[in-house]
Amino acid sequence: MKKVLLLSTVALALFSCSKVADGEYLITGKVKGMKTGLVFLQKEDPSGMGLVNIDTVKIVDEKFEIKGKVDEPAINLIEIQKVQGKVPFIMETGEITIDVDKDSIFKSKIGGTYSNDEFAKFNEESAKIKKRLQKSVMDFQMKNMAKMTEARKNKDTVTINSLRKQYELLQKDMTDYTFNYPKSHPKSFISVLITQAMFNNPKFQPKDIEATFNSLDESLKKTKPAKKIKENLEALKKKSPLTQKLQ
Repeated sequence: MKKVLLLSTVALALFSCSKVADGEYLITGKVKGMKTGLVFLQKEDPSGMGLVNIDTVKIVDEKFEIKGKVDEPAINLIEIQKVQGKVPFIMETGEITIDVDKDSIFKSKIGGTYSNDEFAKFNEESAKIKKRLQKSVMDFQMKNMAKMTEARKNKDTVTINSLRKQYELLQKDMTDYTFNYPKSHPKSFISVLITQAMFNNPKFQPKDIEATFNSLDESLKKTKPAKKIKENLEALKKKSPLTQKLQ
């Protein structure tokens, strides 16, 4: 009985430590080496033509906090006054941590919530793969730059397609990691964004996109990107040349 009471007390204490309620977010940030300044919280404009500021807060002794309400996960950005670049992160319910590296913005760290932790891991692994492929990709580009330019000038589709296939083969590790990610991480918000990006890759047929979409967690299927994916799939099904591929 005492053990049950102890566990209940611990659970209550942990619950009460949370600084946000359901549907709220709290961003706790740090900008090392910057005692004062402004932080801009941004999101994509509804028209998709740019960014809009959601909130602006002050940096005090290298730290800042932003609190508000959120309906569903979405990519947002943090911009620091007089600092080049922005820090992308996933706005979602919970306590989000952002450590901004003002000297190398791409080295900034995000975390605190499930999707942001996963986003950070995804970026880290992607960076490793890109670094491993960097030399071979650069060598290929330097070797074939003139050939591609000449092929485009002469509308030589055979050469163009051949070079593209060779380039895609070099990028295979990155492509495989990215597009296999959703099936192994069905609850991560970036999985739905990757699924959405599959429409822009000719490698994937509608049936491939649908299979990946169906593997996502039900919570993700309620988001705006997921609804857009479903709309696009429905539209493709109505086009006779592609209908058979979905069967």
